[in-house]
Amino acid sequence: MVPVGGIGVMLAGAAGAFLVCALAALVTRRRLGWVATMAWWGLLWWLVVIALVTLVPANGAPGVVPAEGRLPTCSWDLGGPAPEGFWVFDGGQRLLNTVLFVPAGALLVLVVSRWHVGWLLAPLGILALAAYSAAIEWVQLELARIDRACDVTDVVDNVTGALLGFVVGLVLALVLRPWRHRRPAR
Repeated sequence: MVPVGGIGVMLAGAAGAFLVCALAALVTRRRLGWVATMAWWGLLWWLVVIALVTLVPANGAPGVVPAEGRLPTCSWDLGGPAPEGFWVFDGGQRLLNTVLFVPAGALLVLVVSRWHVGWLLAPLGILALAAYSAAIEWVQLELARIDRACDVTDVVDNVTGALLGFVVGLVLALVLRPWRHRRPAR
């Protein structure tokens, strides 16, 4: 089996997903308006980026990870099993986990603020982002081959980032006012 992973694979995957989402945005921009189009396709693209950064092996697939070398459960220690320094971001893994979810929270608010029920959908969306984070951690636990560690602290950091993004999204929604671009019902 050929090892796959590393920053190059993550960047290539992000670029490919960006192209697909950009083309889809071009097709849907007239129907949705530019703010909603950018928010929808931007959110989808960013969710793919999150998956790539968290599920692609950092330094290429390690091949076989022996059963005794992997954690049997998620770490519940504050800070978790990850080292302080991180391979992509000098600020440390906790900062990366927080920053990674800020755009998702902001784009989520822009997506739902287009509708009158956005005030109800936005908190549900934050819960969905929390569930997405928990699902990523579960995959990291179950797939030892990707050589990642399941850590509950990551979920806390991700939700913190989503909440910070939520606040940023509220400000952006007030500036961009996506509800102005709603199409009237036919």
